[in-house]
Amino acid sequence: MTRILFVCYGNICRSPMAEFIMKDLVTKKGHEQDFYIASAATSDEEIWNGVGNPVYPPAREELRKHGITDVSGKHATQLRRSDYDKYDLILGMEKMNIRTMINMLGGDPAGKVKRLLDYSDNPRDISDPWFTRDFKSAYDDIVEGCNALYEAVAAD
Repeated sequence: MTRILFVCYGNICRSPMAEFIMKDLVTKKGHEQDFYIASAATSDEEIWNGVGNPVYPPAREELRKHGITDVSGKHATQLRRSDYDKYDLILGMEKMNIRTMINMLGGDPAGKVKRLLDYSDNPRDISDPWFTRDFKSAYDDIVEGCNALYEAVAAD
């Protein structure tokens, strides 16, 4: 089983979108039993009194437009040092996430930490739609990354 953790700043836009896009992809490929997929935040800004906020409504709406309708039960959680041993891949959305993730995880001796789009033919950051308000572009970039990631993992 391949265990993947997607990470962004708040865990309400990009990383939960990646979580649900990847879950949808592996289900459609008939390989959902071969993957454990989750998401987390580098920040605790979206977590109040131990309870994380749900997927941000515009991110949820963008997923819905593409047939991913059930994101219920997903609430922001924060990345923990112990996640390093739980996951095979820990994928950030941008370089700033990566720096923070490596610091939070205490390093990356096994080379598990990468940007999602490092798997694509056009490695780059995925812009935060919280700031850009461009949820379609974020969705498209995440789909590109998830497809490339799936191909890389399936080839192993």
